[in-house]
Amino acid sequence: MRILITGATGTVGGNVIEQLKALDPNVSLRALTRDPDAALPADVELAVGDLAAPETVADAFKDVDAVHFINFAGEGYGALPDPVALVALAEAAGVHRATVLGGVATGPLEQALAASAIETTYLHPVEFMSNAAMWWAEPVKTDGAIREPFGDRLSAMVHPADIGAVAAKVLLEGGYDDESLTITGPEVLTMQEKVRVIGEAIGREIEFVELTVDEAHAKWRGEGMPEGVIAFLTEALGNTPVEGRTVSDTVERVTGRPALTFAAWASANADAFR
Repeated sequence: MRILITGATGTVGGNVIEQLKALDPNVSLRALTRDPDAALPADVELAVGDLAAPETVADAFKDVDAVHFINFAGEGYGALPDPVALVALAEAAGVHRATVLGGVATGPLEQALAASAIETTYLHPVEFMSNAAMWWAEPVKTDGAIREPFGDRLSAMVHPADIGAVAAKVLLEGGYDDESLTITGPEVLTMQEKVRVIGEAIGREIEFVELTVDEAHAKWRGEGMPEGVIAFLTEALGNTPVEGRTVSDTVERVTGRPALTFAAWASANADAFR
């Protein structure tokens, strides 16, 4: 079996590759990336192409049984300009199964896949645990404090490895055609609880300073954050949707093992905060 992973150098793509190799050491993996010098495991075939330009990815689909799709293009996460052409190329090459990261039924890629003969599963991970390192590692290292709004916000954060594990199981075995799978961690935590868990992982207390919305906006602007991102964060953090703060059983149901905890993630990534 040969599987193509798009977005292969991203957080989720890398975990999909890792989990596929763990589940089936004999699976043939091909990674699609725009970077011809991308660092990939030695036994993963590199395919250079851009989903935004379907003519560049035709060869990547050759002899492929299943595809892990991302539904955006480029660093700006823009819409794919011609998803119908992408799906046509995949179908013509004999692809019969797909997963879509963040897939929504109304999305153009998702609609094109639904209209095809390709068995498709839509993956909906909630907030990534790895975001904690992206946002908080530097302030913890420099002044031992995290300054954020919405301290009581609830989140059922998911370990990136669990997203990869669900995708890998579906790609290899199928069984979830036309299903939308919300992927969460095993617990719901507040901002303060997350800060406490990271502190326990690194062996020292971290101060949590709750900001007002106005203070958070000023902080984010000072960090050079675009206004569109500030508006998105204010809505996402201040009005987290129900699925983002409700534990689902997807990881255990699909993979047969419990979802990984934030404490496990923090322990494995403690050095990022030291």
